[in-house]
Amino acid sequence: MTTDYIVSSLPALAFDQPAPLTQDAFDALAGTAADGILRARWQDLETQLRNAVAEARGGAKWKRAADGCSVYWKNRVLAAFQEKDVARRDALLDKVWWDAAGELTPPESPLGAGALATYAVRLKIALKRTKISAEAGNAAFDRLTAETKI
Repeated sequence: MTTDYIVSSLPALAFDQPAPLTQDAFDALAGTAADGILRARWQDLETQLRNAVAEARGGAKWKRAADGCSVYWKNRVLAAFQEKDVARRDALLDKVWWDAAGELTPPESPLGAGALATYAVRLKIALKRTKISAEAGNAAFDRLTAETKI
């Protein structure tokens, strides 16, 4: 199957919407076609994002070497850290990662390997966001604080 066909047959993803398929279903459809793009271009971009998060948290010593340096992504991460609500901040950071993944898709090849890599990254974010709920958070909190309750 060609990459163009695989990308065009995947269900649409939307930020903060439930993931339309599981990671296993995606892997069965796409195989390892997106792996090369993910390793090269995404790894560097994600390193830049992680460096911005480390800097925002005051841990510049944890920064790693990256080929690029995007002030735009750094400013987006710093803006997310201005949010006081931790859940909202996490959503804003996920949105930064979501938007950054779009850079893997070149405009001249909207159905190529870059689009498949974008989909792979965004699917992981959607699956993560699907698991987040107030009930799950409260259950985890109760489990962690059970020993302190009398």
